[in-house]
Amino acid sequence: MSREMPRDTGLDNTLNVLKDGYMYIMDRQDRFDSDVFETRLLGQRTICLVGEEAAEIFYDEGKFQREGAAPNRIKETLFGKGGVQGLDGDAHKHRKAMFMSNMSRENLQHFNQLFKQQLQLALEKWEQMDEVIFYKEIEEVLTRTSCLWAGVIAEKDMEKLTDEIGTLFESAASVGPAHWAGRRNRNKLEKWMSGLVEDVRDGKINPPEPSALYQFSWHQDLEGNYLDPKIAAVEMLNIIRPIVANAVYINFLVLALYEHPQELEKIKTGGEDYAKMFVQEVRRAYPFFPVAVAVVKNDFIWRDFTFKEGTLTLLDLYGTNHHPKSWDNPDIFNPERFRNWNDSPFSFIPQGGGDHYLGHRCAGEWVTLEVMKTSLDFLVNHMDYNIPKQDLSLSVNDIPNTPEIALHNVRKK
Repeated sequence: MSREMPRDTGLDNTLNVLKDGYMYIMDRQDRFDSDVFETRLLGQRTICLVGEEAAEIFYDEGKFQREGAAPNRIKETLFGKGGVQGLDGDAHKHRKAMFMSNMSRENLQHFNQLFKQQLQLALEKWEQMDEVIFYKEIEEVLTRTSCLWAGVIAEKDMEKLTDEIGTLFESAASVGPAHWAGRRNRNKLEKWMSGLVEDVRDGKINPPEPSALYQFSWHQDLEGNYLDPKIAAVEMLNIIRPIVANAVYINFLVLALYEHPQELEKIKTGGEDYAKMFVQEVRRAYPFFPVAVAVVKNDFIWRDFTFKEGTLTLLDLYGTNHHPKSWDNPDIFNPERFRNWNDSPFSFIPQGGGDHYLGHRCAGEWVTLEVMKTSLDFLVNHMDYNIPKQDLSLSVNDIPNTPEIALHNVRKK
């Protein structure tokens, strides 16, 4: 026999989500002493989930689907329409395989080589600057690297292109002018990228075969048809945009090194193993994208609560990474927790949970790890800088959280 879910009061709690940001679900979880509760968002009944057990249910394709889940405002900025995030079943697995084909060891090594080259070039530029706003600078480095790696030789103003790509994820939770800017830039970027796909098919440009532009231009769906150029453009941006969004994580590396100076010597002496532990703890502890979205596929009961078909459902990524059932002292920064970590695909989900190949876990997560490990090595072993006194506090309702850390006296070691 089912029981009634705890319910957040109010006719609609959209404004509370904007106000409370990353803490909205966690605060209600504590209030209701429950990993599941009901609310109303954008006038729609919504179920909120948090924690490892909830994540495992959320990524069960027999219970939840992605088609029709993401609100239009998210598609118009973050994801685009027709992309892999909104597919289910065999169509999703087939499209996901297209992405995962770019994540071979050789391709990741190529990415890392390009990234290191761009970091060295950027450092030469930063040495000439009185002040380096690190977030914007590293965002441009990632834009250059991701375009080169994806086979897009961008004959564009790179600073402008960086700003346009950045708005796709920076405006996802925004309203008003910031959201409109994200929509305009997505339309502009998709038009540009679909033109590149058409140029590949017409033989006007010939990107290297391992590149995303080559692979996506010639990818065939389950019926043997090439992707519509507009859909191929969406998927190209689904390669480039997440890589550029790693600027948020790299910024958090700088912040973590500043807030936890005792870690510096451990990183220098602990080798690759400790560096990876530090990177993983940054991904766990600092706020990236807040939630994943799905809708209930079929009626089912879990923990005596009824989940009705078609109900919008949010999984709290940040809250799951801080859930006390999975993490000891979750609010304490402690890379050692990853030394003997059990590698659960549902307790540690900064970029989604489940299986990379078959599920909806982010295909670019391995690129993220390479980006962060290379960035950490560069920050610790290849450059010096000072962080002058400034406000480095994080706002819980700034999604994504992008503190613009100012660096002074940047120089090579």
